[in-house]
Amino acid sequence: VQLQASGGGLVQVGGSLRLSCAASGRTSSMFVVGWRRQTPGKQRELVAQITSGGSTNYIDSVKGRFTISRDNAKMTVYLQMNDLKPEDTAIYYCTMGPAFNPTEYWGQGTLVTVSS
Repeated sequence: VQLQASGGGLVQVGGSLRLSCAASGRTSSMFVVGWRRQTPGKQRELVAQITSGGSTNYIDSVKGRFTISRDNAKMTVYLQMNDLKPEDTAIYYCTMGPAFNPTEYWGQGTLVTVSS
């Protein structure tokens, strides 16, 4: 499985970005997909995740601002990020895998920078 993330960039506080992650190879619509992020000096954290059935979960700091979605026909997962804050600045990674190992596969990361 290969994951190709895109959509990162530089945005001002309060702006929006949409990240995309296209999967190829031996993927499955049953896979759990998610977005994780990392900043220097901090542990990588789960931002949002969506199951094959469409159930979602988010870290508290992005609830109401970020929306994760998936298009199984296109094998693509999205992260719509609104009202961005400087603390959202990070490298964002898409992940994919079966429910017992949802981070089995990782994309290459895309940098999001929010300027104040």
